[in-house]
Amino acid sequence: MGDNFCGLTAEDWHAVWLSVRVAVAAVLLSLPFGIACGWLLARKSFRGKTLVETLVNLPLVLPPVVTGLLLLYLLGRRGWIGAWLYQWFGLEIALTWKAAVLAVAVMGFPLLVRAVRLGFQETDPRLYQAARSLGAGAWDAFFSVSLPLARNGVIAGVILAFARGLGEFGATLMFAGSRPESRTLPVQVWLLSNQPGDDYEQRMWRVVAASVVIAFAALAVSEYLERKGRRHASA
Repeated sequence: MGDNFCGLTAEDWHAVWLSVRVAVAAVLLSLPFGIACGWLLARKSFRGKTLVETLVNLPLVLPPVVTGLLLLYLLGRRGWIGAWLYQWFGLEIALTWKAAVLAVAVMGFPLLVRAVRLGFQETDPRLYQAARSLGAGAWDAFFSVSLPLARNGVIAGVILAFARGLGEFGATLMFAGSRPESRTLPVQVWLLSNQPGDDYEQRMWRVVAASVVIAFAALAVSEYLERKGRRHASA
């Protein structure tokens, strides 16, 4: 790609596409856990359920900067878990694109779980039990009955988590930093807004426009899939 395409520099495009890749990777990373957690909260009653719900929803009420700081203390090179990962595997997470993925996954996880949970709550649990009574195993009944029926909730959760990931700033800045290799779109906008001069301001608004286009496309896809799911369910 050239140095200037659609008014965006190579640095700007890198931030745009990194944000998209980070958001996609974060959704793929958190989706299995989100489905499991959503099903558990929708279908099971157990001691400590309120605590689990509180922990899942904690990133929604904590300032993103605080969440990023906690991740840094846990997974930084000198953190509780990060020091062990670096010592035994040579794996360094903080201030890399991997940190951005984890930060985005954590921040979007509550939205994913909420949507998936609603999807399972809207399905009749007796259909799962009927599949079990006909000889299907627990996993077969879940993947062939429960999960397909809750697909609208899963799709909604994926889109919400993806959109949240595109706009994540505070936790990403604290945990992944602002290096070029880990600089996401919101961080790029923030850096450009702090630079003096009309050229930087124009670049900033072009990057903002790119983020609006991507967000609009994600929401349009969400609406299309939701309508398609409703038509399929009513057919």
